[in-house]
Amino acid sequence: MPTQPPSDKELRQKLTPEEYRVTREKGTEPAFCGVYWNHHEKGMYCCVCCGTPLFGSEKKFESGTGWPSYFQPVTEGAVKNIVDNSHGMKRTEVVCSTCDAHLGHVFEDGPPPTGLRYCINSASLKFEKA
Repeated sequence: MPTQPPSDKELRQKLTPEEYRVTREKGTEPAFCGVYWNHHEKGMYCCVCCGTPLFGSEKKFESGTGWPSYFQPVTEGAVKNIVDNSHGMKRTEVVCSTCDAHLGHVFEDGPPPTGLRYCINSASLKFEKA
């Protein structure tokens, strides 16, 4: 993991246009289109921008929404929650705690034990197989 987040210039060179749009411009990929929504390998889902580990495969579940869903981050400080009042809704945005990359949103309709559903864009993730 880098000691400081990558610069915008570095990210524009490193990321695909879709990854950049989602992570830096707070975009959302279409449902059922991302590479990880129906992904079942064991391993770690990391931030595509900085490599910070975010979600373990053991915390992933099938939400039926078309996006990868997790009930808990890998550690308490892996992600930050931010109030999001865009699009006429009140939601909670989830960002990488290291580089502030937009990941998706968290909702209170997930399974036990947390009751949370971290609805995350595949374009914001890089999978590392266990």
